[in-house]
Amino acid sequence: MTHASIKSLLAFALVGLTTLVVAGCGNDVPPGAVAKVGDSEITQDEFDKWLKTAVMGQAQGGAAAVPDPPDYAKCVAAKRKTPAPEGQSKPTEAQLKKQCKDEYDQLKTEVMQFLIQAEWVQQEAEQQNINVSEKAVAKSFADQKKQAFPTDKAYNEFLKTSGMSEEDILFRVKLDQLQQKLTKKVTEDSTKVSDAEIEAYYEKNKKRFAQPERRDLRVVLTKNEAKAEQAKKALEDGDSWNQVVKQYSIDEASKAQAGRLPAVAEGQQEKALDEASFTAEKGSIEGPVKTQFGWYVFEVEKITPSSQQTLEQSKDTIKNLLRSEGQQKALDKFIKDFREEYKEQTDCAEDFRIPECKNGPKEDKSKDPAAGGPAQPAPEQAPNPENPTP
Repeated sequence: MTHASIKSLLAFALVGLTTLVVAGCGNDVPPGAVAKVGDSEITQDEFDKWLKTAVMGQAQGGAAAVPDPPDYAKCVAAKRKTPAPEGQSKPTEAQLKKQCKDEYDQLKTEVMQFLIQAEWVQQEAEQQNINVSEKAVAKSFADQKKQAFPTDKAYNEFLKTSGMSEEDILFRVKLDQLQQKLTKKVTEDSTKVSDAEIEAYYEKNKKRFAQPERRDLRVVLTKNEAKAEQAKKALEDGDSWNQVVKQYSIDEASKAQAGRLPAVAEGQQEKALDEASFTAEKGSIEGPVKTQFGWYVFEVEKITPSSQQTLEQSKDTIKNLLRSEGQQKALDKFIKDFREEYKEQTDCAEDFRIPECKNGPKEDKSKDPAAGGPAQPAPEQAPNPENPTP
């Protein structure tokens, strides 16, 4: 894992937490909170803290101004200090305010998603008696820290620029491990694949385990028939393919390989050349063959017969494929069956409503993983660390 991806894992929110469900009853959001998930509150202080973290993460050590609704006075003031690009006029106050509002709306959605989904994970893990020890979290964190930061100084600098404490990072690492355990539990039964299922798949998909006949060709392509005849005669007189291709070929790709076209399967070449090369005898100089690209002279240097993998040879491949498909189906079913139910347990304050909230705006189904949007992480894998959320 690269230095950048480890930093991203520590600096940004987890992906795919929407797969998890909580039981309980949603109630009106109390004062001082931005949302309530079951009986648990997400406070305004938590939101403000992670909003600041998101802004600092985007700034990457540069000047960071947290958008401050409703007037955005501090945000506008900070943007006013930024020089306009050369040749462009300075934006107006109204334009700067709109920039601040747009940034806030985007960050608000990302922070709320993170906080709500993190709460879902923790509650579902508790309900299913899934735990992650402090020792396991500490070890995972230490391993990632060692890979990402060459020195303690670099790590401390990261803490300053990210706006996070070590406690915040440990929280994210714990969420990651909880999600992996939950995903594994959801999909564990689907990893069992019987011999009968493997055999049935093999019989239905035999062609997928077959290799067609392949031929290694040597070719020379010329502009006209006369040049092709000259090239053919030179070969028949004993000139090497290297010499003839270098002198006559107009095809730079095959010319760079001394005319070699290795492991060609039927149907891969232009029709006339394809038909001629798969009826030719091995070792015979053939052509000229007219095609849309010019005139070919060719030789079949090697023929690799078609082959069919047996059931026994294919067994491991099929088993892994069916296991993977089963895991994904189980995960998809889990998402489909429980996402709506879980949303019913999540209430958000008026200014903090997002699609994850029961009382939030209507969801864009084209972006919903359960409806063909971005895929959930594969079973037993960590979430993508490059998700640009807080």
